[in-house]
Amino acid sequence: MAEPQYGKMTDAACLEALRSLVSGVPHPVANLANAASLLFLHTDRLNWLGFYLAEGNTLVLGPFQGKPACIEIPFGKGVCGTAAGENRTVRVEDVHLFPGHIACDGASNSEIVVPIRKDGKVFGVLDIDSPLLGRFTEVDRAGLEEFVSVLECELEGLWA
Repeated sequence: MAEPQYGKMTDAACLEALRSLVSGVPHPVANLANAASLLFLHTDRLNWLGFYLAEGNTLVLGPFQGKPACIEIPFGKGVCGTAAGENRTVRVEDVHLFPGHIACDGASNSEIVVPIRKDGKVFGVLDIDSPLLGRFTEVDRAGLEEFVSVLECELEGLWA
């Protein structure tokens, strides 16, 4: 695996590694756990990375890397809930300026959240936090959306 590069979270090698880890594996939670580990190890300057899965209008903690986290987040609350409620990627340079930010880890200063969709609806989110202000770039956003797209394809049909 290539050395992590600040500002570039995913690359061809990371996406290929993800495909090889999850392709044909009929265990969605295990796939998300491996995806979280892969991306966390591939990326520098993070303090938390993981998944929240939708149950009704609430996001529930799924596989992750980092300190213990908030267990439930309502749609529309905080960065994760906003991304889920608006069905769009949310990139925040300074979480302390984000209205309604939920501080699960006081060391987090920036965050990016990418929705995971099934049949066009939010199924969950990929949430990533950094202790650095402005850690996440537009290049990161595009790469993470591609990373999530791979997961969406591989998870299709595995969840009820």
